[in-house]
Order: sequence, then structure tokens, then C-alpha cells
Amino acid sequence: MHSFLKNNVFSISFGTSLSKFAGCIRQIFIAAAFGVGVTYDAFNYAYIIPGFLLIIIGGINGPLHNAVVAVLTPLTKRKGGIVLTQVSIKLSILLFCLAILVYFNSSLLIELLAPNLSYEAKSIATYQLRILTPCIPLSGFIGLSFGALNARGKFFLSSLSPAITSITTIFFILFSWIVNQENTSLNLLTYSGLLAFATLTGTFIQAGIQIWELNTIGLLRLKSTFQFFKDEERRIFKLIIPASISSGLGQINVFIDMFFASSFEGAASGLAYGNFLIQAPLGILSNSLILPLLPKFSKLISSRDKSGLQKNLISGIEYCFLTTIFLTGFFLTFNNQIVQLVFQRGAFDYSATLKVKNILIAYAVGIPFYLYRDLLVRTYYSIEKTKFPFKLSFAGIIFNIFFDWFLIGAPIKNFGNLSPYNFGVVGIILSSVIVNFIVSILLSFNLRNEDIHLPKLDLLKKITLMSLASFIDGSICLTIFKTTNNFDSNFRGFLLLIFGSLTFFIIYFLLTKCLKVNKFKIYQKKI
Repeated sequence: MHSFLKNNVFSISFGTSLSKFAGCIRQIFIAAAFGVGVTYDAFNYAYIIPGFLLIIIGGINGPLHNAVVAVLTPLTKRKGGIVLTQVSIKLSILLFCLAILVYFNSSLLIELLAPNLSYEAKSIATYQLRILTPCIPLSGFIGLSFGALNARGKFFLSSLSPAITSITTIFFILFSWIVNQENTSLNLLTYSGLLAFATLTGTFIQAGIQIWELNTIGLLRLKSTFQFFKDEERRIFKLIIPASISSGLGQINVFIDMFFASSFEGAASGLAYGNFLIQAPLGILSNSLILPLLPKFSKLISSRDKSGLQKNLISGIEYCFLTTIFLTGFFLTFNNQIVQLVFQRGAFDYSATLKVKNILIAYAVGIPFYLYRDLLVRTYYSIEKTKFPFKLSFAGIIFNIFFDWFLIGAPIKNFGNLSPYNFGVVGIILSSVIVNFIVSILLSFNLRNEDIHLPKLDLLKKITLMSLASFIDGSICLTIFKTTNNFDSNFRGFLLLIFGSLTFFIIYFLLTKCLKVNKFKIYQKKI
């Protein structure tokens, strides 16, 4: 069983599933321990820079990971080990210098990222950022190790690796609870560095396990001496830089949102919890819907079948909206029950539930446009027309800055709010919804240059009918389950949510069938 897990696709799926499960439990523990408070707010700001580097440089399928896989795969074990060591030395020096700069300028960086945070939150965030700075050089080694292991067919560890930090965080919180029970005068949960130390420890453990695995497969070359850049090393760095810039554009909007969110207490925590609830089903939809379509698009383009491409894309769009409108309706109907069941315990009280459920509602409204934009962008890449979506990503950043500012009241120092619309933290999410909608429209119309005509009147009619079905479905379910906003127990809440989900799904399925908007030949053939 061990060799089976490590040498086929199932090992990746199994490891990823374990990581997702561990991440879910971690978030539940954080909610119970910290709720929507200053400490978790501060951690979210402190983690922005190290987290950005851990995702871009140290993440699976990140630029560094992909570059190392491409370069090391054809090399011998000895040659690969030497190249890996040399790149590790050079990258570690660069990232170590960056870490020193971040450490000594942590207060300034927090001020730039979150100018409107309270003094207490800024102090905690600065302290936590200093703790997290060793994660910066470690991110480079982790990304290199992932790439090297995958180049040698070792996939299980890389897919399981994110779970290590999650498990470490869970252990730290459990330990603090045990200590608090034995010594009530010492409350470790109020110790502002707990989450930062847990994350740093998990990152060190992750790096240590990877060193052991690299040594096991013979890629660790500790006796290598420093050498100037060789061809393979140059190739890796040439691949890293443009890909990192491209990947980093998506993260800039996160920085912008967090910048404006600093005006509202508990906003960073609420955004983290709401985003967590949305991303799991969105990730599943993206992988199950978009990934199977892309190879088909590429084949149709290579055979110059524009008519077939348009037909398949429209079918994909219909399926995209059918599933995402269902998901939007489900979250709008059961938002309170979902947040209560997943998070409401310990420090996460009912007031926190009210805050997060409003954030969840705003996220839910934007689900269809988020996935539709993702589908269109990947369509452009599959037909090798990347310039327009790349330019739009820059325009999207400008739009996001404006709408973030406008929808929280358009505040200007010494002049007050210039906009009559101040939705608070919800306005920041609505800004992303508007930007995704605008970008989706522009992407759709620009496809006409490739003889793909969107949007079509028939398609808009079907989307309208799907929305009507979701509205009717939600109204029926709200009437049936209107007395179940508060649960006597988690088990009863779980059963009610399962029953509610099934009811919502059955009604939506029947309504869309009756309205004749639930027929997709592509998927019916595969089934």
C-alpha cells in the first residue's frame, strides 16, 4: 500500500485530501481559540509577506516548483543534486537578505499594509512578523525541495506537506488549552506570538522532513562548494522571475483588500473565515469543470474548429452557471447555519457568527462571476492568447482600488466620507464581485476577435432561468427551515444542514429540469 500511494495519481489525491482536512480542522481550532479578535487580525497582517513568499516561491505548482521540475527531470541524480544545492545556496542568500530587511523594517511594513489598525493590533502584528521572518528563506528551500522530489517521482510528501503546519497549529492550541486548565493565571491564548510560533515551527518541520527525503533519494549534496551560475541554474532563475511576477499579480488584490480592511476591527479575521468557507467548494468546481475542458479546447484550436470550440465553451459556461448559481443560492439560504456549525464554539460567539455570515453572503454573490472569469482566462491561455487577460489583470487592480475605496465610503483624511455607500468590510468583497463582473464582460466580448461570439441571448436567458430557479428554491427552503437558526447541539445542526442541503439540491434539480436549462451533451456522453 505504501509504494502504491507514493507512485501513482492516488497518492496526490490522498495527500491533498488529508491536507485539506487538516486545514479545515486547523481553521475550526483557530476560530474556537481566537474568534474574530485582535490577535487573529494581527496574525493575518503579519502573515501577508511570509505567506506570499510561501505561496509564490514555496508553493506546489508555484513558479519555483515548476522551474525545478522542468530543469531537474532530465538530469542524472548526481548532476541534479549539484544543481539543486547550488540554486539553494544562491536563493537562500537572496531570501536571507530579504528576511533581514523585513525583520528590521517590520513596523514600517505593517504600517504600510494596515495603516488604520489599532495601536495594539499593529504592535502584535509587528511582533508576529518578526517571528515569521525565518519563513522567508525557508520558502525558497521548500519550493526547491518540492520540485526536486517531484522531478524524481516523489509526489506524496509534497501533496501532504501543507498538513504539517496545520497539525502543528492544532497542537499548539491544544497545548495552550491544557496549560490554561492547570494554571488559570497563565493564559497562553492571549500570548500574541502563539500562531506565529506555530506556523514557524511547522515550516521548520516541513523543511526538516524534506531534507531527510532528499538525502534518502540521494539529492542532498552537503559537500558542494559555491560556484558561479551554470546553464541549468540560469534556466531555473530565468523561469522563476517572469512566472513570479505573473503569479504575484493575483496576490496584489489581496494586499489591496487587506489595506482597506484595516479600517474595520475584526475584518481580517472575518475575511479569512468567510474565504475559507467559499474556497473549498470553489476549488472542487474549478477542478471538476475547467480542467477537463482545457485539453479539449486545445485540440479544437489545433484542428482550427472554431465552431466546435464555441459550442463546447458555451456548454461549459452553462454548466459553470448552473453549479455556481446553485452554490450561491445554497450559501444565501443556509449562511447562518453553516457558520454556526463550523465555527461557533469557544471564543467564536454569536456576534462573530453574525459578522462572518454577512461576509459569507457577500462572497456567495460573487461565486458565479469568479468561476466564469477563471474559465474565460484559462480559455484564453488554452488558445494561446494571453496578452489581453494579462492587461486586464492590471486594469482589475486599478478597478479594485477604486471600488474598495468607494464602497467603504470613499474616505479622505480631513474631509470625511465622499461616497454615500459605506458597506464596511462587506464593501471590500462587493468590490471584488464588481471587478470580476466587469473583467468577465470584457473577456467575453473580446473573444469575438477569435470568432467566438459571447454573450449569446439564449445563454443569457438560460442564466436568468437558473437564477429564478435558485430564488424559488431558496424561498421554499427558508420557509421550511426558518426555525432552525440556532442549534441545540452540533449533531442536530449537522443533521439539519445535511437534510437542508439535500432538499435544496432536489428542488433546484427539478426546477432546472422543468425550465429545460439542465442539459449538457458533453457531460452526458462522458457519464
